[in-house]
Amino acid sequence: MLDSIPLFPGLPGGPELLIVLLIIVLLFGANKLPQLARSSGQAMGEFRRGREEIEDELKKGAEEGGSDDDEEEDEAEAEAEATETEAENKQ
Repeated sequence: MLDSIPLFPGLPGGPELLIVLLIIVLLFGANKLPQLARSSGQAMGEFRRGREEIEDELKKGAEEGGSDDDEEEDEAEAEAEATETEAENKQ
């Protein structure tokens, strides 16, 4: 009985994924797919590096006893937003 209940009912399965991939090929063309995948991977890498930098800064701030310097936090937030915007623009 429990075997027939899907764990995530809203996620597409095998046939649905094939249809989505076919639509992507039709929209972008087979020649542009490697370029699209490469740029998406680069954007994800930049986003991950930005996230890691922010996490490191937060850890350093916590180790220092939570400095009252709001200017550094504002700069870190601005850098994170710029990284996210840049990643979204590449996609």
